[in-house]
Amino acid sequence: MQFAQVLDSVNPALNFSVFAAFVLITLVIVFRASRNSKTAADYYAAGRSFSGAQNGLAIAGDYLSAASFLGICGAIAVNGYDGFLYSIGFLVAWLVALLLVAELMRNTAKFTMGDVLAFRMRQRPIRAAAAISTLAVSFFYLLAQMAGAGALVNLLLGIEGEAAQNAIIATVGVVMILYVLVGGMRGTTWVQIIKAALLIAGAAGMTLWVLGMYGFNFSSLLADAVAMEGGKGEALLAPGAQYGVNALTKLDFLSLGLALVLGTAGLPHVLMRFYTVPTAKEARRSVVWAISLIGLFYLFTLVLGYASGALVGAEEIASAPGGVNSAAPLLALALGGPVLLGFIAAVAFATILAVVAGLTITASASFAHDVYSNVVKKGNTTPGSEVRVARITSLVIGAVAIVGGIFAKEQNVAFLVALAFAVAASANLPTILYTLFWKRFNTQGALWSIYGGLIVTITLIVFSPAVSGSEKAMFPDLDFAFFPLSNPGLVSIPLAFFLGWLGTVLSKEHDAKKQAEMEVRSLTGAGAEKAVSH
Repeated sequence: MQFAQVLDSVNPALNFSVFAAFVLITLVIVFRASRNSKTAADYYAAGRSFSGAQNGLAIAGDYLSAASFLGICGAIAVNGYDGFLYSIGFLVAWLVALLLVAELMRNTAKFTMGDVLAFRMRQRPIRAAAAISTLAVSFFYLLAQMAGAGALVNLLLGIEGEAAQNAIIATVGVVMILYVLVGGMRGTTWVQIIKAALLIAGAAGMTLWVLGMYGFNFSSLLADAVAMEGGKGEALLAPGAQYGVNALTKLDFLSLGLALVLGTAGLPHVLMRFYTVPTAKEARRSVVWAISLIGLFYLFTLVLGYASGALVGAEEIASAPGGVNSAAPLLALALGGPVLLGFIAAVAFATILAVVAGLTITASASFAHDVYSNVVKKGNTTPGSEVRVARITSLVIGAVAIVGGIFAKEQNVAFLVALAFAVAASANLPTILYTLFWKRFNTQGALWSIYGGLIVTITLIVFSPAVSGSEKAMFPDLDFAFFPLSNPGLVSIPLAFFLGWLGTVLSKEHDAKKQAEMEVRSLTGAGAEKAVSH
């Protein structure tokens, strides 16, 4: 049976009912959780009520986005070894986050990245910069999730036509806004916990199914994946299928690797998760849980990616609705028919909803807490008014994400996420590291590194082959690309570090007392939250 015929057997009614069931169940959970979201600490940090294990599962839920499941499986199916480099980059990045920033930021801040930076800097300019940077990273990440949602639902409901696809993306945006408006961080965290458990269980089940078909012989699976691609199949097992074509693609890979490894430690929605636990000890536990679960999941993606290539084929994947993002759902269809497809797609859909909800609450918290409360109102706000502004902001962010998702729906989701990582690594990470570890660092240095990193990164992305000048670009019919690399990390990250240093040495500002206080607080947690026995 041809795969195109199998696609015709997809049951839209079944898939829709699975979707609807998931959305309804999670909405009930969100409404129940919302009863406790009265104060700013409840809305932004879930009242710091989650354990290390629960938060670790929620971090995995936040981090294992549509890129991890849909994008990476597709990238491995089509490009083999080079697709797996995304997984390696995403996982190694966690070590940077764990060793350098997670606990220190948790000890220093209350709700947002702006809290950390403003501790020893001038409050208003630095909070405004932190909020702008957070909104930029969240926007690029939201683009990726929306694109993934569009691709997935199109495939499942058998929808064709631009208008229908756009309507689907809009629906995802509306549900996401509802999660955030009603449930705050508590509701969002529970959605992420449920989704992470379902995603890891679903991926584990499919991995065992595939390996069982091959007698748990991974080599046989690889041989089938190679055979499916005919003469060029050997390239799937060796590095270079995507990034080894010429010197330019090799530089692009280096740029991508830098962005992935350094970007995680600058992702505001991941950093914000550390504020939902009561102590630094629980923060450390949550990272250990997260790394274990994420590492296990990426091993599953390796098997599922090659299995998609072996059982479906790169050509079928590329021609399906959603392109490379459809590899995992198509594999589910090949294994278990419409029923398994419905389950896996619902899980992927849940993945998208949970991640976009986490992103939205982070972005809205940053705007309300940093810009509205501390810049506009100079700290003279009530918790109720701050939370109200956060909810209004989430509506605006949702609307922008819907429009952006419509334009980006043909892009590879993993690639779009890599752009978000480049922005995070350039605009956020240098400033965070300098703030935590460099005594001389000051407000001017922070502003130069945030704004400089942000402007350079976004400029290079706009004028890169990712946006125009190539078949796979966001605007394929236009050509204004003068920057040759698809990912700007190689240029923008070192430049942001340099600008942070230059801005600092050119300014005489230095508050040694505040810096010493921050150092003690970041290392011990003194003054942050309740004491804990170690």
